[in-house]
Amino acid sequence: MPTLFQAIFLGLTQGVTELFPVSSLGHSVLIPGLLGWNLSQNNESFLEFLVATHLATAIVLFIIYFKDWMRIIKGMVRSFAAREISAADPDAKLGWLLLVSTIPAGILGLLLKDYITGWFLSSFSAAIFLTLNGILLIVAERLRIRAAGSAAAAESLENNDARIAHRLTWAQSFKVGILQVLALIPGFSRTGSTIAGGLMVGLSHEDSLRYSFLLATPIIGAAALLEIPALLTSGNGALIEVSAAGACAAALAAWFSIKFLTRYFKTNTLTPFAIYCILAGILSLLVIR
Repeated sequence: MPTLFQAIFLGLTQGVTELFPVSSLGHSVLIPGLLGWNLSQNNESFLEFLVATHLATAIVLFIIYFKDWMRIIKGMVRSFAAREISAADPDAKLGWLLLVSTIPAGILGLLLKDYITGWFLSSFSAAIFLTLNGILLIVAERLRIRAAGSAAAAESLENNDARIAHRLTWAQSFKVGILQVLALIPGFSRTGSTIAGGLMVGLSHEDSLRYSFLLATPIIGAAALLEIPALLTSGNGALIEVSAAGACAAALAAWFSIKFLTRYFKTNTLTPFAIYCILAGILSLLVIR
């Protein structure tokens, strides 16, 4: 179980790295090992602590995008009542696109999460996959250049959601969801893989980030809510206290991360994050060895 200082430090780190395309789970695995903290990442109490920080991040995402979610849900209800998904209703189409993208990670996450984390939940493997995450971001940037011309019609639309709904096909939204499955592996970023998927099908950096944040809300929130009862009924008051402290720290960091990234990706690219992941992964491997 982490100490209070460790909980706050890890919470702040999680709130940033969950939303930045640099892998929160990878950092949560690497940091204790690199700093020499006596924490076992396979210990149930540590995993329950991480669940609390993830739930805090999902709550912040939902609060910031609350009005958007209400609009999207209303659109889905309208289309369900009309029994059609009209191109003239981008809110409805966006909602169903998000649902399609959720399917791969939702199903494979439930089936394979325990196996994947059991295989790869170590500092060594996290460092390797963090490096590969950086390479994925670079590849996505290169493919984005090729796809940019095909997105010209969608880019002319002023509304972000309308652009996304116009640009994405059902098959493309499913592909983005498949790429998001990589985030089950510590070292690969959920935000990074989703943005990469968005870029590869022709979305802009700004719209890929927005789609990533909207997609992350139900995925992270649902996964965390399934595990939170185990924490609350554990009877471990000390663990609940440090988890609450870590969750508050994660929520604060997530709030500022969202504000920063939404401005950053209006004009910038994934390249700095790719370089960071590659350097951090390689340096971590050298330290671990």
